[in-house]
Amino acid sequence: MDWGLLGGLLKLGGAAAVAVSLGAYLLQDKLIFFPQPFTELEHGAIAARHPEVADVFLQAADGTRIHGWHVKPRGDAPLVVYFGGNAENVAWLLDELPLADAGIGWLLVDYRGYGASAGAPSERALNADALIWYDYGAKTTSHIFALGRSLGSGVAVRLAAERKLDGLILVAPFDSLAAVGQAHYPYLPVRTLLKHRFDSLALAPKLDVPLLCIVATHDEVIPPSHAKRLFDAWSGPKRIVELAAGHNDIDHQRDYWPSVRGFIAGR
Repeated sequence: MDWGLLGGLLKLGGAAAVAVSLGAYLLQDKLIFFPQPFTELEHGAIAARHPEVADVFLQAADGTRIHGWHVKPRGDAPLVVYFGGNAENVAWLLDELPLADAGIGWLLVDYRGYGASAGAPSERALNADALIWYDYGAKTTSHIFALGRSLGSGVAVRLAAERKLDGLILVAPFDSLAAVGQAHYPYLPVRTLLKHRFDSLALAPKLDVPLLCIVATHDEVIPPSHAKRLFDAWSGPKRIVELAAGHNDIDHQRDYWPSVRGFIAGR
């Protein structure tokens, strides 16, 4: 055995591991967030196609200009604040919302760097902006739900911990981003490196807001076990709907919108 060679290989392997971990730490924002910004032309075209939708800009505490689409409810119908996935431009929902009609209002939130919002996304910024959007919505109605899809489930759970909601809908959610990341990258110390933790599992036992958890049974991005751990830890009234779908086509399933409508209606 050439112990010198072995020692050299071990040192090389250790250096490589450190380099990979450092690279993952420095690049994690690009691994987590995939902003989908609009050009002014694209934004204007969507606004023109949906003249009934309010094109809302607000200013965050740090001066960043953030944007959302406000579909106003009819009569006393509730408002749903929608937080999308990490690579989602929420404007696509404007064409889908007739499926969720029943007079329900929607506030579709553009994360920082997404859609028409300025700035750059981070867990802290998304959570802070969610409070601003809630407070804006609360001026228009006293009945507010939140719907968080994928990454947005972490934002929605944090909002539920900070503000009063009539109900919370989580679509393809996770227990914590650290747990999902560790499952995808078992060779990296994800739990140590991660800045944006979105730890919904830590909040779940403290929350009593009614929960609808919609799980994609063939989810290749967030394995269903992560959603079920969150669901099991939830302390409030809860209902789970499992749909035979993948991560990105769950809303195409026949029971998706009826489940959302029924939960909001209290059925």
